[in-house]
Amino acid sequence: MGASGWEYVTPYEGTVEKSLEVLHARVFQELYGDDATYRNLEELWQDEEFMGEEGTHSILDIDRVVHTPAAPSSHNVADYGTLRPLAHERVVHHFGTDRPTPARFEEVLAQAQTAIGTPFDRPETLLDECRMRWTGVYVVLYTGDEPTHLGIFGFSGD
Repeated sequence: MGASGWEYVTPYEGTVEKSLEVLHARVFQELYGDDATYRNLEELWQDEEFMGEEGTHSILDIDRVVHTPAAPSSHNVADYGTLRPLAHERVVHHFGTDRPTPARFEEVLAQAQTAIGTPFDRPETLLDECRMRWTGVYVVLYTGDEPTHLGIFGFSGD
């Protein structure tokens, strides 16, 4: 099927884990809510053949948060299915601040998507921060001094 990129801006629910849980519920409902194939997310994740071969090509392919910005390794099976923070210095690099807003995230993401079609010598973009399939990256987004959203992006598929 090929690789699929996905991006989300979702409300921050006090922790990244809780925010991911709420996003999972929303996306599961959008993709499978009217479909009798899976009754809930756990049932989807238990379908090892589907999840191992095809996946959902969405945030539902990510089942846990890790709190290290260290790059995942394709040689470490435990790194697959993880969501990790974008390193502080990379947040500042891409957004010009360590407290980007949801609007700024959308703007930088749109610039990155536009650059995808650019020939070989394009500058590095935000989307280049997620280099391994079946993983994702998050950025805490702010309104004033308060964390209010997460910006999430990643890739599924081969």
